Amino acid sequence: MSNSKPLILALVAGMLLTGCSNTLLTKWQDQQCVRNCDDPDPRKREHFEQPVIQTLQMFIGEMGCWLVIGLFKLYTRFQQKRNDTEGYQPIADTEPLEDPAEPSSPILKALTPNSRERPALSGSKILLLSLPAICDICGTTLMNVGLLFVAASIYQMTRGALVLFVGLFSVIFLKRHLYIFHWLALFVVVTGVAVVGLAGALFKTPQPHEIVSDEADANVLRSLIGVLLIAGAQIFTATQFVLEEHILEKYAMEPLHVVGWEGIFGFVVTAIGMVVLHFSIGVTEAGRRGYFDAAEGLKEMGIKNVFVSSVLIMISIGAFNFFGISVTRSVSATSRSTIDTCRTLFIWIVSLGLGWEKFIPLQLLGFGLLVYGTFLFNEIINPPMKVCLPNRPENEAREELLPEEPIEHM
Repeated sequence: MSNSKPLILALVAGMLLTGCSNTLLTKWQDQQCVRNCDDPDPRKREHFEQPVIQTLQMFIGEMGCWLVIGLFKLYTRFQQKRNDTEGYQPIADTEPLEDPAEPSSPILKALTPNSRERPALSGSKILLLSLPAICDICGTTLMNVGLLFVAASIYQMTRGALVLFVGLFSVIFLKRHLYIFHWLALFVVVTGVAVVGLAGALFKTPQPHEIVSDEADANVLRSLIGVLLIAGAQIFTATQFVLEEHILEKYAMEPLHVVGWEGIFGFVVTAIGMVVLHFSIGVTEAGRRGYFDAAEGLKEMGIKNVFVSSVLIMISIGAFNFFGISVTRSVSATSRSTIDTCRTLFIWIVSLGLGWEKFIPLQLLGFGLLVYGTFLFNEIINPPMKVCLPNRPENEAREELLPEEPIEHM
């Protein structure tokens, strides 16, 4: 395992870098001017606000996982041909041959887990993955709308509410057991999200692309709506995670294939929804140039900075899923929450450095509560009181309440 430590560090660094890029690039895309850009009055300038198209580009990024799968298949074929040309012959009657489904490369092992105990998820059963894909559509679109109203760091911190809904849904639907310290951790997480939302509402810094209202109440309401949309979106994301875990407990499929198929289903459903919403809402006077005006959104995609950001976002999302799955297979699912916490911190630091927001001490308190609650929930740190310790046998393995395969997109 020592030989793979540099690889693991590279995978963790890649997951952290691409995870930060997802949020920051999306926020940067929201700030791109698309109309009246030369007007001296910033309130008359219009910026890119197309959350549905941003959801579509996310699924295109997920479909990029098929490219990774194809490249690794070519790699394995190349390795096999090279062994054949070099005259490699395995020694017979000594040791059993290594199963080709279990590659020796740590990265290939991350992509091809052992799945003999469960039937393969194939044929018409693959349609089951359309259910979590639909949840992903709803959750991601709501979060994209919420990101228009709040700073990138507040967006990322509010997403910490995910652990609350994953924990509750795991108990209700997956019949998992939560101990006292788990409930304490969920309470701390909810408190942290509330503090972050309060800080964003009371001390909101107007962004250059936002229309600044003369009344402070309008800005407060805008921030609260954004926080509520992002927090509410975690219900759909938690449902997606629970559905994925339920499906993959019964059927076996390689994680990158899961991401790729969800990308296909999500793209198809989102594209159909865009057409329906465009002709029912987008073409109306009230809906023109709004969230559901697909024609205007695609036209705006032709603007250089918007197009460049879209390509970068798609690459970043595809890479993030690859790194995330590889980290989970190489280390543990709990590592995901730790890396996500670091991701939130880096997004906050970059946002401060770019001048997108100002330092808010109350936001720091909320971040600390989110970190503590997440770490406590995943048993990275010990509960504060012995009464909160789980009453389980010492040889009983700890249950993973977060999904084993973190298929995350932003």
